[in-house]
Amino acid sequence: MGESRRGLALGVAAYGIWGAFPLYWPLLEPAGAMEILAHRMLWSVVTMGLLVVALRRTTQFRALLRDRRVFTLLALAAAVITVNWFTYIWGVNNGRVVETSLGYFINPLVTVLMGVFILGERLRPLQWVAMGVAGAAVGVLTLDYGHLPWVAIVLAFSFGSYGLAKKTANVGAVESLTLETTLVAPFAALYIGWLVAHGESNFGTHGLPHALLITSAGIVTAIPLICFGAAATRVSMVSLGLLQYLAPILQFALGVLYFHEDMPAGRWAGFVLVWVALAIFTVELVTHRRRQLRLTVVASTA
Repeated sequence: MGESRRGLALGVAAYGIWGAFPLYWPLLEPAGAMEILAHRMLWSVVTMGLLVVALRRTTQFRALLRDRRVFTLLALAAAVITVNWFTYIWGVNNGRVVETSLGYFINPLVTVLMGVFILGERLRPLQWVAMGVAGAAVGVLTLDYGHLPWVAIVLAFSFGSYGLAKKTANVGAVESLTLETTLVAPFAALYIGWLVAHGESNFGTHGLPHALLITSAGIVTAIPLICFGAAATRVSMVSLGLLQYLAPILQFALGVLYFHEDMPAGRWAGFVLVWVALAIFTVELVTHRRRQLRLTVVASTA
């Protein structure tokens, strides 16, 4: 298999696993979202620590600890990904799988907006059109839900902030996630200890299979990350950008077809507007990239 095809397969695997997460988190009940989050953090730091050693990234990891700027950025990343993980687990386990998918559908658009307001980037005309359609979609969904789709908005902005912090830090995925989980693991351990002390822990009280499922949270977190990292070095950014829609498509399909969540006409209308906005944004992005590549080729042969 060629490198490009291998990268595509790895990318599909990464986003496919992320898209299937709504099937995994309910298996950890009756543990609540906060307890599941704490165990995910704790077992993730164990898994990532082993990976750092196995992949011989200990030198790179120690370098993160010495770089104050990178350390601060990854501490910020750890804070926002904690919010993201908790919101996602809570949403899935409280019958809001469709709304969680909305968060990841609008995430690319939120990321672009953050680029405008934080990094001072400029949007091209069709990108503004896509933003306008997305804004209309949020308005329609707000009317349908009777309130802002806050789960989707928190997911989109927390993951967008996480991406911005990681992009600015510009360090390896494995060692950076190891540091992030290292920073939050003590809080997770304290919370789990508090649950145990008060007799409210669900770990080990529902049989060995349930306990093993909880401990698997670290591996479940690590595997798609490794696949994604391997894919990112083998496929183009355009291909990677298109692959990111696979996860919310799977989440949306699970919410509607497997969990049978309500989808009244107003909700369908809002999602259709979101998909139209994404189609405009994606087509414009691909067209602009091809135009830039043609100009580069012409300039190099002139």
